[in-house]
Amino acid sequence: MGIFGRKDSTPAAAAPTAVNPDLAALTGDYTLDPAHTTIGFVARHAMVTNVKGSFLDFSGSLHLDGEDPAKSTATIDVQMESVETGNADRDGHLKSADFFKTDEFPAMTFRSTKAEALGGDDYRITGDLSILGVTKAITIDLEFNGAAKDPFGNERVGFEGRTEILRSEWGLTWNAALETGGFLVSDKIKLNFDISAIKNA
Repeated sequence: MGIFGRKDSTPAAAAPTAVNPDLAALTGDYTLDPAHTTIGFVARHAMVTNVKGSFLDFSGSLHLDGEDPAKSTATIDVQMESVETGNADRDGHLKSADFFKTDEFPAMTFRSTKAEALGGDDYRITGDLSILGVTKAITIDLEFNGAAKDPFGNERVGFEGRTEILRSEWGLTWNAALETGGFLVSDKIKLNFDISAIKNA
């Protein structure tokens, strides 16, 4: 199996060579590579520790405009049944009517509405996040990790992104009070994105 998840009968391929292209050369449409992309979240549990999770089934696309980053766009569709936190009981609870109600609301979506270049490798993207049928604007800070051509000829770009939301604003209000004060699950959720996208042919 090749290092990018494809069968490869040729001798071991060299590692991808990072390049530093003119941003204009990156202009085009890209598809998220699920095998090398992570859409994750972090929630505080019982006021003392963090629980980390991710979604394993998703799709997405990017349009990058290297000459005018403001014209760049992004879309992501996440299947909520694919939530994974390393604990089957907790995953089942997240899928239930207490949280994601996956039978009624199978998908979470993001649609960008604005993109900004902040200088250097830093960008900011604003868009509409829809969960449980509720749509609200969020802003994601992004860092451009670079571009490379992999051993199979795919042109790739990489970004890391992060933001914080209050889950209650999307109707995710289930909780349990602690005897020592506070609640079992934090309202504030950190969202993390580690994105690898392949340029469309």
